[in-house]
This record gives sequence, C-alpha cells and structure tokens, in this order.
Amino acid sequence: QVQLVESGGGLVQPGGSLRLSCRASGNIFGNNVMGWYRQTPGKERELVADVASSGAIQYRDSVKGRFTISRENTENTVYLQMNSLNTDDTAVYYCNLILLTISPRIYWGQGTQVTVSS
Repeated sequence: QVQLVESGGGLVQPGGSLRLSCRASGNIFGNNVMGWYRQTPGKERELVADVASSGAIQYRDSVKGRFTISRENTENTVYLQMNSLNTDDTAVYYCNLILLTISPRIYWGQGTQVTVSS
C-alpha cells in the first residue's frame, strides 16, 4: 500500500511564497511520476506541475516562472516551491503519484489548503 503525506500549506499574502512537501511511502518501484494538482470548489482538479523519475518536468502555463517542482528520489519526496502567489492560486493542493506499470497505479494525498489573501 502506498501513502502520500503532504505538508506546507497555509495562508499567505499576495506576492508571498510557500513550499509544499509530499513524501511517499510503501511499495514504490520502477518508473513513476510525482506531482501536484489543485482544486477549487465547483471546478475540476487540474495539474499544477509534475516531475518524472527520469527528470522530465511539466508545468501548467499559469505557474511557469513562479513555481518550481523538485524531487528527492532517495526519499520519495516531491516539493513545490511557490513564489509570487496570487489569489488565483488559492485552492486545495493534492500530491499525486503515478506508478508507470503495465496497468498504471494512481495515488493521491489528502490535500493541503493554500489560501492567498490580504
């Protein structure tokens, strides 16, 4: 069984920064992708950024240049450094792990609230 534990959310003023962390534990093997999604009420969950075990990274356009995703493979941990936050970034952020097996396995964290407000 795989578990994802997130930390680092909170309240920040516009222009501020936060760093999210997510550590995966359990039976993690092979190629995988770790990332962050976010969701606001009434909207679908959307990809923020992800990073593959190969090192490939992708970001949604609205966070490029402001957010940085990184991972420590030995610790099965992924980070999301968020700078220049604005109110549109307010959401529940979810950590995600995809094990790239023949039948991909997808896991989610419990979510952490990020609120950008003055």
